[in-house]
Amino acid sequence: MDNYIVSARKYRPSTFRSVVGQKSLTITLKNAITNHKLAHAYLFCGPRGVGKTSCARIFAKTINCLTPASDGEACNECESCRAFNEQRSYNIHELDAASNNSVDDIRSLIDQVRIPPALGKYKVFIIDEVHMLSPQAFNAFLKTLEEPPRHALFILATTEKHKVLPTILSRCQIYDFSRISIADMVEHLEYVSSEEGVTAEAEALNVIAQKADGGMRDALSIFDQVASFTNGNITYQAVIDNLNVLDYEYYFRLTDAILSGNVRSAALILDDILSKGFDGQHIITGLASHFRDLLVCKDASTLVLFEVGASIRERYRETATRCTDPFLFKAIELANGCDLNYRISHNKRLLMELLLIQLCQINQPQAEESKKKLLIEPVGESSPAAPATSAVPATSSPQAGQAPPKKVSQAPISTSIRKAIEKEPEKQLQPTPVTDEESANFEQSELTGCWDEYTQGIEKNAYLKGAMVNCKPVLQENYTFEVAVHNPGQQEELLNDSINLLPFLRANLKNSHIQMRIRICETNEKKLAYTSTEKYEHLMNINPVLDKLREEFNLTPD
Repeated sequence: MDNYIVSARKYRPSTFRSVVGQKSLTITLKNAITNHKLAHAYLFCGPRGVGKTSCARIFAKTINCLTPASDGEACNECESCRAFNEQRSYNIHELDAASNNSVDDIRSLIDQVRIPPALGKYKVFIIDEVHMLSPQAFNAFLKTLEEPPRHALFILATTEKHKVLPTILSRCQIYDFSRISIADMVEHLEYVSSEEGVTAEAEALNVIAQKADGGMRDALSIFDQVASFTNGNITYQAVIDNLNVLDYEYYFRLTDAILSGNVRSAALILDDILSKGFDGQHIITGLASHFRDLLVCKDASTLVLFEVGASIRERYRETATRCTDPFLFKAIELANGCDLNYRISHNKRLLMELLLIQLCQINQPQAEESKKKLLIEPVGESSPAAPATSAVPATSSPQAGQAPPKKVSQAPISTSIRKAIEKEPEKQLQPTPVTDEESANFEQSELTGCWDEYTQGIEKNAYLKGAMVNCKPVLQENYTFEVAVHNPGQQEELLNDSINLLPFLRANLKNSHIQMRIRICETNEKKLAYTSTEKYEHLMNINPVLDKLREEFNLTPD
């Protein structure tokens, strides 16, 4: 037990070929060594646990190897390589800038730079987390970094390249390390499993790789933890239990409930997940990722983005065949919106349940929406034979004997109409169905008779009934009639009730092209005086003697 070494250290790469997931970078470094084209400063940047420091050490060992191999690898047999492997080499110096970031630390390093190597060609200085150096330390380091001795070589490593001064970046060759793919991590974990005598299911290793989020070191640490938990028999169920990972099965069950529109079943599944202690936001992000995986596995061209185990791949492919692209687009959008609102929500569970309700409604028949649209058409749309829309400004000339309207109010569909449609779409005062082909002629007396008949049937809205009693319709051309009301309140009431009134008139007069215009009477559009000057001018028009009184007392109208 005293000799136990964690896998992250035991299987740390010692050659370029053993570095996982960074093939393009290792080939570049090996070619530089083989061709004797070494820079004096390198910057290795990327996420944690992807091999930056390991590659820096391998690079330092290889350039000092006395008998390098033809493929650019170190021989691991010469004195320089053995000294490095046994951690007694004086040619490699490492500085942790997270805890040694002062000017004095950098000056001490510069003093060591002047001393040539006792064995080998180069002295290599590896500065880890270089972005932690203070500005003064950076400035003290600049000159040496730009023009070091021929035997000195610097390798800087950082997880946050944007925090490194541009003057430092301009003096280095920059190598960007990428996150390690799930496939590469699973392959390496399988190798470690075989070396350690641990049996592991491929799906279990896939979950470990996903949990590591692109870092090989994290994956090996999780592997050790799960191997200890399972006593060397790593199964998928053991991994999700030990790491508190939400099982794929829950997401597939939720998808089945959503596709069938079963809100209650989806709510019960959510309750089961929450009862197991999973965080709500983790559930939402997992569901969004699940829909994303279903989307990318629908097309062969996007399968490269699909990173799940082989055993679960067929399940995804089968489920994806039952999901349309528009459904998945909308589902991902709703889940992402819920994720953004989760932290600010005061009732997080209700927010999640609302998400499930919205998801269940995506694939439901659109009969209700179609029904609402048909009910709106009589007010907002006109038939081909009648170009004028209902409740819009009148453009035809007034009948003989009538004063031309001074102001005509437009009548868009109001919010109250839309709410009425949503709440009671079936409530219509329309005794018989009307077809678009009906266009019977009718007289003013017939229109007035139907108007009065409709008015008598109004029971709950006394204000509307009074308006219709006092304001009668006047027939104009193209089956259009005009109603002159006394105030905006009456105008609004008629507009709101037009969804019931127009179908009633069209049915009883057997004409589907009837349209209505509403205007406020000219006599009720008097301009009111607001300022002192306007009030004075108004009084002057009534009694001109006021002006003489103002001049006599030297008054102003203000």
